[in-house]
Amino acid sequence: MKSYFFALLSALALCASSFGAEAVRVSCVGDSITAGHGIKNPAQKYPQRLGAILGAGFDVRNFGVSGTTLLSKGDFPYVNTNAYKNALAFNPNIVVIKLGTNDTKPQNWKFAGEFKANLNALIDSFKALKTNPKIYLCYPCPLYSLNSGGINEDRIFNGVIPVIREVAKERGIAVIDMHSALSDRPEFFPDRLHPNEDGANLMAWTVAKKLLKDLTPKAARD
Repeated sequence: MKSYFFALLSALALCASSFGAEAVRVSCVGDSITAGHGIKNPAQKYPQRLGAILGAGFDVRNFGVSGTTLLSKGDFPYVNTNAYKNALAFNPNIVVIKLGTNDTKPQNWKFAGEFKANLNALIDSFKALKTNPKIYLCYPCPLYSLNSGGINEDRIFNGVIPVIREVAKERGIAVIDMHSALSDRPEFFPDRLHPNEDGANLMAWTVAKKLLKDLTPKAARD
């Protein structure tokens, strides 16, 4: 296991060097799960853990905002937040988007037909940056309750995830399957919705391994 982690970190360092002398800037976009709701130590939140895993060659920033929706007509659209503006202003090289959980609330889901267009618009806003960042779309984490504050697991699995999958396929965008990665891990979700420190750590490693696979030149992986 230690040799695997050493190989992972060595490959990630190689990835960072491929971007040049400056640190690779990573914007983590999302809702309360990205923001780290319930995690008292900021260093244990998933974006911060990701930064620690990736090391000095990467500058990972947490732009999560609790309660936000991807839907622009939702009750708290992410695109209306200062965090969104700051995520753009950061001029990232990589963007990890994890939104869609709050969109399943009844007051938001009535606009579900606009989810695909809104997701494409969000992607376009980052792709328009001079850095032309690589985008990663995350499937939402599982909900360990049929319904929590209006958030609905059936809508996550059968509504949000298929649209993210469709957009990713159409645009050639990489997907990070947080839903599968954190399935069968109810102990990581004390309130059935938000991952704890162990869950955030698993999220961070899931992202790190995906970056390794996608960004490391094939010759270096062999």
